[in-house]
Amino acid sequence: MLTKNETDTGLMSSFVMKTYFPTVIFQIEVANADALNTKLLEAIYAERDRDQKGIARSNYEELGGWHSQPDLHKKKEYTELVNHIRVATERMSSELSYSANHAMKIGTMWSIINPPGSSNRAHVHPGCMWSGVYYIQAPKGAGDIEFIEPRTAHLMNQPKYRPNAKRPKECWTKVRFTPKPDRMLLFPSWLYHGVDPNMSKEAGRAGHRIIISFNLNQQKI
Repeated sequence: MLTKNETDTGLMSSFVMKTYFPTVIFQIEVANADALNTKLLEAIYAERDRDQKGIARSNYEELGGWHSQPDLHKKKEYTELVNHIRVATERMSSELSYSANHAMKIGTMWSIINPPGSSNRAHVHPGCMWSGVYYIQAPKGAGDIEFIEPRTAHLMNQPKYRPNAKRPKECWTKVRFTPKPDRMLLFPSWLYHGVDPNMSKEAGRAGHRIIISFNLNQQKI
């Protein structure tokens, strides 16, 4: 490491850090969503009553997790949420300078109910560009979502850092978000992510972690 004195004596004329190839995660807070969340809870539990088994995906069925069929975006009970997703993805597309002749469209959308003790193994979402999650109910201890450094070389060859010093974000290999009702996350579909076990102490349905997830692709308008 160059000291200030070495810099001052002309060994460096400039020192610029440039960040390329970032992994972008968008966080959106949906305003005034209490009524929406209440309607979604009713619809999701009704869905589970009709389809107790659900389908196997990243959740551990043996631990009590339930995964709906992936066609919720086609059902009228979810129209309001689909509209919120449309607004969020339009803003995302603008921020990323995506083609104005294309729009992000939902290809699949599903719900997951994770009661205490259940979790979701790390996975990716093949065949799509972006994925998202909307949190409907998340009691204390319901389990963070964890995103994992996608470049395996960085996981295998970790540098040594100064002890007790906070690493810059550019050096993180994992990042976690605590679930919060009304919050939506949008992330690249190739980004590995998993969900910690639900450790909620709430009784009955109040202890469930309930989300809706979805996959997105660009389609020509």
